[in-house]
Amino acid sequence: MATFNVHPDIDAAAEKLSSTVGAKREIQRLPEVLWEGETVEMLATGVYGKGNGLLAMTNQRLIFYFHGVMSQKVEDFPYSRISSVQWSGGMLMGTLAVFASGNKAEIKQVPKDQGKTLADQLRQRISGGAPSSPAQPAPAAAPAGDIASRLATLDQLRAAGAITDEEYRDRRTKILDSL
Repeated sequence: MATFNVHPDIDAAAEKLSSTVGAKREIQRLPEVLWEGETVEMLATGVYGKGNGLLAMTNQRLIFYFHGVMSQKVEDFPYSRISSVQWSGGMLMGTLAVFASGNKAEIKQVPKDQGKTLADQLRQRISGGAPSSPAQPAPAAAPAGDIASRLATLDQLRAAGAITDEEYRDRRTKILDSL
């Protein structure tokens, strides 16, 4: 695997990639889109929209980054906005679906091993766990408006069939417990 010498956390995550085809430029330029103090925990490659790019799971958010010759795209999904994650894998590749703020983003052609691991770590992260990162302080109680919004989004996801009844009950309980 290629050595990038970008930043220790990015280099360590890049070494675990089975292939960097279509993501070398993004790996080199990833520090440009990271927030101050943000560290990369895992990388994967995939296609989102019209771009073949890089998925970066950081200690603060999930980022899709495409840096082409004529255009670039950065879309981020803060963990507090992700309500559900789905993984569907084929023989070699799969699709990661991220439900955030009432929208669905599908990242396709993610290598199966990277995608499943990423989906599992995202699920752990949004359920309150923090994979491979230091303990963070508990968030302050959410405002009532935010709770109502989260419950409404949850209802929409259930109505659309994006989450099961069991996932709905679990998430609803967690939201209400945060009061």
